[in-house]
Amino acid sequence: MTIADLAGFGSWRLTVLMTVDTVGGVWNYAERLCAALDEIRFVWAQMGPPVLAEHRARIARLTNVVLHESDYRLEWMADAAEDLSAGRRWLAELARREVVDLIHINGFAHASLGIEAPSVVVAHSDVLSWWHAVHGCAAPPQWHAYRRRVAAGLAAARRIVAPSAAVMNDLTTHYPVPIQRVAIIANGIDPNDYRAVPKSPKILAAGRIWDEAKNLQILDAVAPRLDWPIEIAGDVDHPEGGKARFDNVRLLGRLTAAQMAQQLASASIFVAPARYEPFGLAILEAAAAGCALVLGDIPSLRENWRGAATFVPPDDVAALSSALRHLIADTGECARLADAAHRRAQRFTIRRTAAAYHALYGELVDDAARLETA
Repeated sequence: MTIADLAGFGSWRLTVLMTVDTVGGVWNYAERLCAALDEIRFVWAQMGPPVLAEHRARIARLTNVVLHESDYRLEWMADAAEDLSAGRRWLAELARREVVDLIHINGFAHASLGIEAPSVVVAHSDVLSWWHAVHGCAAPPQWHAYRRRVAAGLAAARRIVAPSAAVMNDLTTHYPVPIQRVAIIANGIDPNDYRAVPKSPKILAAGRIWDEAKNLQILDAVAPRLDWPIEIAGDVDHPEGGKARFDNVRLLGRLTAAQMAQQLASASIFVAPARYEPFGLAILEAAAAGCALVLGDIPSLRENWRGAATFVPPDDVAALSSALRHLIADTGECARLADAAHRRAQRFTIRRTAAAYHALYGELVDDAARLETA
């Protein structure tokens, strides 16, 4: 099925209900994807923490997106069970009211809505994989109900998408995954949105600062060993309470997309000592902006950046300090790594990502039509 089959000039022939949230990278992923698929109408169903003014301003520019908001807890949050049931009813009602052709779930548990429209589940992350990567053991019994909800969502989905093979391997380790429904679609950006200005002698990191998987706390121990400052962009407040504390790095707070692009443009090195990172959009953005990459040595980051980054064991303060000191001292090697990362980033374009999703949407719509006429 082609774009022309799905959408006609001046009218929508395909409507997709898509779940979104503002906690991690899902919002940015969804915004880029929907902007690239501008022939398709998207109905966004937001759950979790509230939408910020910056988010509203950005999606106001997308004429093919309509936003519906809620405060239902996300599936991994404490005491989410009651909200999940109510959230499913809300999504099912939205799907009927908006006459959607397809449901795109950025998560798992909401895939089983009990309606005819086919659903695709996109696995941006999951708690059991996160827990094993962060703590080195299986998640405790309190997460058994979560596992059942994720498994039910995977079983209900017509297709399951992961942004990397590493993520899909994690899923098949922890959940019953119907392999015949699986697709790997890497995330993407527009590399032209990022540019490298004359670089400053500084190191940048970004992410949910409170998230143990990002492992940004280690930078507080590394910073005193370096001649260059470390700056970290991202939320310090956990959505369920608590705040991360640092003494030796500069916290930039939550930045707008434009502010983040400016920071990336001027940073010489981007560091992401992650224990768990399903894809890493911030890493991709940093590479596109010409930063040398120093990354946690984990399968997903090896998959995307082998040969274009320096890898270190995530929890090794000495190794991370040594890798950063080496790039600070050897400007030629820093420039070589930055160039390698920049060239690698050209593989991960939003155009390629959108084409893959477009083909997937078309396949699902075709399958649903055949089932109706069978």
